[in-house]
Amino acid sequence: MFFQQTETNNYEIDMERVPQHIAIIMDGNGRWAKKRFLPRKAGHKAGAEALERIIEDCRDLGVKHLTVYAFSTENWKRSQEEVDAIMDLLRQYLNNYFKKFLKDDIRLNVIGDIHRLDQDIQDSILEIEDLSKDKTGLFVHIALNYGGRDELRRAITKIAAEVEQGNLKAADITEEMISDHLDTANVPDPELVIRTSGEERISNFLLWQIAYSEFFFTDTLWPDFNRASLEEAIYYYQNRERRFGGR
Repeated sequence: MFFQQTETNNYEIDMERVPQHIAIIMDGNGRWAKKRFLPRKAGHKAGAEALERIIEDCRDLGVKHLTVYAFSTENWKRSQEEVDAIMDLLRQYLNNYFKKFLKDDIRLNVIGDIHRLDQDIQDSILEIEDLSKDKTGLFVHIALNYGGRDELRRAITKIAAEVEQGNLKAADITEEMISDHLDTANVPDPELVIRTSGEERISNFLLWQIAYSEFFFTDTLWPDFNRASLEEAIYYYQNRERRFGGR
């Protein structure tokens, strides 16, 4: 076994047992900004910078898949000013930072229904997904206009269409088939789900995929989440006994 201990914490990470798929509910941008008497958009910018760092940390630690909850189907209920600020920030990152992935052997995938996003954002997503499709390093899945219930609805709609067309019998529907119709088809389920900011709920995130995930909740606001925070979560995961209902 190879253990790694950094100067930033006291957690010894077994590098041979790092979770291959980590999912993160990035929460607390607004509260981070409020504590500093800054506008909410400043919190979202700081949160995007935290994501940059965590992507690099996950790659360095050998994580294969990272899924982050960036914008939910419910987030449209926020003020138009805040939604516009998030979309402008997304444009900036799609046009600048995410293209850097091409040099870092990182592949980008967006899950969720992107059709509600502005056309230029959709075009940028498709461009980066195509440019990075052959990369074999860290696979980053960004959940945009994503909701677990909506994902299941869309998957069921696809399966129902196949039944109506006579290509499938209802009795033949399996769990594997449902998984294959989700946005995360061919992606292993997350072993570890992290939520920041002290909230302890899943907020309609990956409802099907996290059936047997381990959960790590932290009071740290997302913009303050760093390498030490990530290693603490992995250390917690490595000290859990995963039984999958077997005993």
